[in-house]
Amino acid sequence: MDRWGLSMGVSPREPLMNVSELAAEAEAKGFEAMWFIDFQLGMKDVYAAMNVAAMATENLHIGSAVTNLLTRHPTVTANATLALDELSNGNAMLGLGAGWSAVYGAGGVPSKLGDLSAGIDEFRQLFTGEEQELYGTKVKLATGAGKQVPIYLAVSQPGMLRLAGEKCDGAILMGAADPEFIAWQLKYIYEGLEKAGRDRSELVIDLTVTMGVDDDEEKALSDVRAWATSQAATFDVWKTMPPAWERFRPEFAAANSGYHLVEHLSRHAGHKQVVSDEFVKSVALAGTAEQCVARLKELCALDLDRITFALLSGGRKRRMDQLANEIIPAVNA
Repeated sequence: MDRWGLSMGVSPREPLMNVSELAAEAEAKGFEAMWFIDFQLGMKDVYAAMNVAAMATENLHIGSAVTNLLTRHPTVTANATLALDELSNGNAMLGLGAGWSAVYGAGGVPSKLGDLSAGIDEFRQLFTGEEQELYGTKVKLATGAGKQVPIYLAVSQPGMLRLAGEKCDGAILMGAADPEFIAWQLKYIYEGLEKAGRDRSELVIDLTVTMGVDDDEEKALSDVRAWATSQAATFDVWKTMPPAWERFRPEFAAANSGYHLVEHLSRHAGHKQVVSDEFVKSVALAGTAEQCVARLKELCALDLDRITFALLSGGRKRRMDQLANEIIPAVNA
């Protein structure tokens, strides 16, 4: 495994044009993909950010990680995605999920599995550029020219994992930077592939992780604790999870009840202290450079196609430089 990506959101205080420099540097440093968070209440517009990145790069794959079926109508999302594909020289990706921060923040409820399955089919139909019977009427996406932009599904639980295997071009694997946890997830993706009669090569499995590197363990843990808390909050509704993770259920409930959407992924969030050090170490990479490299080598040994690092706020360029110049070369070595 030697394919690497980055993920980020643009905070309200950050100039949007900073994305141009970050994207150009990411491409120059060998990262193949850059994902952007879609959270309309807490971050700047995802399509504006992606378009800025596209115009600053030549071959970087760019996509939303992730959008949903509720805050924007699929026809709007499809049209915007095709515009991104044009600007990015045919390198757009459509990252789709059930919806969490963006949907709850707008007073909505995340999509059910059946709705997402139907939504994936609708995007395929819209991308043909041909007239379709959808939404109780006849629709035709004028900008569609038969280009099927690859659809990735953000997945963590069994039903979503199977759906990605059945229908999608890619799976954005969420949840943990833990080999045992990921192996548990992969078996459900394989079930979906087998059900649909698809080959493993037809799906890109992209693991999203975050990392805090410091010789001081407490500083490293603090750096990624907000990320860990966001993951814990989403785990609260899970009916099934690896047996070894059942011990964390009280933390999931505490994270969910105390989570403040407006501080989503903020390193300074007030809710970030509700999860234990043990959980943070399981869900994220935190420690010295040597410890993080060792964990990454374990992850690279799994059946993954790409590992994407969530670039947290507070020195994104420094974090990117550290990944490109120190961590990734050590992993590849």
